[in-house]
Amino acid sequence: MRINPFIITEDYVAPEYFCDREFESSVLRSNILNGRNTVLISPRRMGKSGLIAHVIRERSLVEAYTTFTLDLFPTTSLTEMILLLSNEIVGKMKSKEERFIDRFVSYVKSLRPGVKMNPASGEFEFNLSLGEITRPQESLEEIFQYLSDSPKPCIVAIDEFQQIAEYSEKNVIALLRSHVQKCANSRFIFAGSNRRMMDKLFNSPSEPFYLSCSPLYLDVIDKDKYWVFARSHFEASGCSISRECFDIVYDRFEGHTWYVQRILNELFERAQNDIFVSEECISEAVDFVVKLNSKAFEDQFKSYSDAQKSLLIAIAKEGNANGITSIAFVRRHSLKTPSTVQSAARQLYEQEVITKNDTCYSITNRFFAIWLNNIYGSR
Repeated sequence: MRINPFIITEDYVAPEYFCDREFESSVLRSNILNGRNTVLISPRRMGKSGLIAHVIRERSLVEAYTTFTLDLFPTTSLTEMILLLSNEIVGKMKSKEERFIDRFVSYVKSLRPGVKMNPASGEFEFNLSLGEITRPQESLEEIFQYLSDSPKPCIVAIDEFQQIAEYSEKNVIALLRSHVQKCANSRFIFAGSNRRMMDKLFNSPSEPFYLSCSPLYLDVIDKDKYWVFARSHFEASGCSISRECFDIVYDRFEGHTWYVQRILNELFERAQNDIFVSEECISEAVDFVVKLNSKAFEDQFKSYSDAQKSLLIAIAKEGNANGITSIAFVRRHSLKTPSTVQSAARQLYEQEVITKNDTCYSITNRFFAIWLNNIYGSR
């Protein structure tokens, strides 16, 4: 089957479908090889997961390290994190060590109820449930001891790390920092999309992880390099896209990786029939993607208060909105009061529905912003 080269899933496919990030890859690789932990910060869907996968799957690192990756976004407690980490470790080691369960359980004694015998094969299997994690702090200590004593050094990549700050248990961050500090056999990558929280966790003197990691900020891919990448894949398939059309896509989404990839993915499919991508094709592709998500956007919009709805419409109209609590902005968009706008903005920002860059606000989901403008832009 022909692979659409503009990958839009979280899965890493192959180096040839990975665009640029040469500098960031070099920094991350250097950090790993030279014993530095990394804090990787970028807006959501800018490509941090892809960057991590691209680097840790390099042959030299695969041969030298055992790698574990986990995404904390769906977790709400230390117990859930223990479950995720334990299953990741066992899943990776299962195909590499004959007696992986015996070795893991010899360290993580607090999780022994998760080891059960398979009646068909007569062999022990690791089958852990949340209810069997009764001493999570003890389990965390045992897991880190296991990592420390691993025959090969480890790379542990933790995505959406800022989620830990929302856990119900106290002092989880301090507890984790103490274990990371002692785990000389592992390199850690702490990735997060909430810049405000990640900066606080790693750059605030009052936080346990203060200045403990080498920082790496992920921005948009350089336009010229992205253009070369896009053009080569279109031409390899016998199609073409002009520089002007590529620039329209890139500029409309301000180079934000996932949104550019999503439209290029759509245009690549259409170009298999039309051979050449036109500006009309771009409009059709954007409209099609927005239409696919319109029901979800409608339900999402209904869930907000009137003040939040009005503010979202106002920000969508301006694209990048400055001074949203100013009298001029409030009057221009017929909003209630600056204090009402401030309250609505705070709630939407905490929910990551809107993004703030200095004093400028924008809708986080670019397709949602387009949908808002399509429905409410003329009002």
